[in-house]
Amino acid sequence: MKVSVILPAAGLGTRMKSQSAEHTGTNKKQFMSLEGAPILLHTVRKFVACPLVTEVLIALRGADLELAAELLSQETFAKPVRCVEGGESRQNSVENALAALDPDVDIIAVHDAVRPFIDSETIVQVIQQAAETGAAIVGIVPVDTVKQVQRHVVRGTLNRDRLVLAQTPQVFRAALLREAFRKAREDQFVGTDESSLVERLESVEVTVVPGSDRNIKITRPSDIELARLFLAEEKRKVQN
Repeated sequence: MKVSVILPAAGLGTRMKSQSAEHTGTNKKQFMSLEGAPILLHTVRKFVACPLVTEVLIALRGADLELAAELLSQETFAKPVRCVEGGESRQNSVENALAALDPDVDIIAVHDAVRPFIDSETIVQVIQQAAETGAAIVGIVPVDTVKQVQRHVVRGTLNRDRLVLAQTPQVFRAALLREAFRKAREDQFVGTDESSLVERLESVEVTVVPGSDRNIKITRPSDIELARLFLAEEKRKVQN
């Protein structure tokens, strides 16, 4: 089974301030330093270490390709890690990466480049689930009460038992994901994640694999301190 991982990393990081961490000449969150290495690199390492992953593709803005290549050249990976030019939106970036994949890929996983704390066990579980059913995502049940509002007025309280906060990886059989992107492009539909595109296909059900509240998406300066804490805990586990 050939499994390709796409990391969309073409975001501008508008919610992140450069002073929130050391950085590599840019305030884009994917390149910001987390204990000596860019956040993006921490994420790449997690997938390279997973036994089921065949290769990793990083979708970047054209202006960042040289910087990414330089960073990757300083690492020795046991699997292919390559960069492709992304687009103006996440959907564009993932679609560009899809076009760069070999036609014999069986499974495609898409993961936020700034979620570096995904664990290997969850990666394996969601890949295996997608291989079996066709489509699977990682998600967690919200712990807070969720209100439905209109113009700042509460219109109802939603049942948390039927809600999931979607995380990544989101994993699909390659043919299924390619068809979902083709149909979205044809219909001029823009989704917020890959699952929202796949959900539009007939007779397709997306399975949810339990995630973790540690699988955070680093988007704001306040996330950096929590990320440092998580990374320190990971290092202690390895040392023990």
